[in-house]
Amino acid sequence: MEFRAALADPRARLGLGLAALLATAGAVHRDRVGVSEARAFRAVNGLPDALYPAAWAVMQMGAFGAVPASAATAWRAGDGELAARLLLGGTGAWAAAKLVKRVVRRPRPVALLPGSRCRGREAAGLGYLSGHAAVAVALGAAALPRLGPAARALTLAAMPLVGLTRLYVGAHLPLDVAGGAALGLAADAAAGLVTSRLGRCASGREAGPAAEIWASR
Repeated sequence: MEFRAALADPRARLGLGLAALLATAGAVHRDRVGVSEARAFRAVNGLPDALYPAAWAVMQMGAFGAVPASAATAWRAGDGELAARLLLGGTGAWAAAKLVKRVVRRPRPVALLPGSRCRGREAAGLGYLSGHAAVAVALGAAALPRLGPAARALTLAAMPLVGLTRLYVGAHLPLDVAGGAALGLAADAAAGLVTSRLGRCASGREAGPAAEIWASR
């Protein structure tokens, strides 16, 4: 319960996300993959090809197009604060992922693990970290406090599934996905701090319904 209460504070989520990001970035190597990471990758990457259509559909929840789509949905539902948070957090996660890739410079799985299977169009550029995982977590974390029990359960399942699909199609390794998830958590927390402050300035009062729901989860 104390951990959940801590997560109600966006500053705590920001710190947790940044700490996990630094930990995963420090664990990766540009020229090799650890035994455990390689084993986990091959377990998912080696699943049957028949799963690809479903995996492709799930993967789109972490594509950049999901950012304006989710923000527009929240706006049409009359939740302008959530729309701003989705747009800011999702875009921030996507842009920051591009920057982190250039700093860490880890190749894609096909360059590090012989026999890696690529499904669909082969991913270009660098591997660490996963932008899809970052976007999916940023959007999911922002939406969770506003969702009902069923939608919340689906969202909690979808966030890790997006990362697993990136292993399945051969675009990323497990630490790439973990780093992306950490970045997404940090990006949403930062977006939450910005939008809540803007909301307080606009209304002239302290407003934190999302934090209250985070604490009650």
